[in-house]
Amino acid sequence: MRLGIDLDGVVADFNTGWVNRYNDEFGSNVSSDQVDSWDAMGDLTHFESMGAFWRWASRGTHGSVFRHLETYPDALDTLTRLSKHHEIVIITAKPDWAVHDTFAWISDQRIPTRELHITDAKWRVPCDVYLDDSPRQVIELHINRPEAIVCRFVRPWNESVPGTREIHDWDDFEMLVDSLQS
Repeated sequence: MRLGIDLDGVVADFNTGWVNRYNDEFGSNVSSDQVDSWDAMGDLTHFESMGAFWRWASRGTHGSVFRHLETYPDALDTLTRLSKHHEIVIITAKPDWAVHDTFAWISDQRIPTRELHITDAKWRVPCDVYLDDSPRQVIELHINRPEAIVCRFVRPWNESVPGTREIHDWDDFEMLVDSLQS
């Protein structure tokens, strides 16, 4: 099967990454546990707008905020196991300035994929199963890919979408994919 996997919020811990960098640079005490909405960065930081936040995130001594993210626990091990019997297709939405850092991050983390799509129209990439955390993307995938299984990685910033599967951790996802093979 083709497994369409999102990066940020699913494989890469974007919120811990930007929070740690923000705290280091500005002497703040923001916690990634405070991120409970899609655009929480605007409420939790001093930036006047989301545009200002993204301008800050795009710069850095050693790359953008996307360059040095940690993976979520079990993400890499699970993807590696799944890649033995399935195609891992990375489908992520990124600003243009983050493309090179995304390629480098995938290489550094040794993500087991031969296919990467950086697009906001994730539904245009055909897969059998999708895993995403974006409230908008989960809905768009469900609407535009009715033949596929769409999984919402449950996070504080998203809500249940009727007709999709809820995934709470990487074990849940692996069990779901394994069950589809039976």
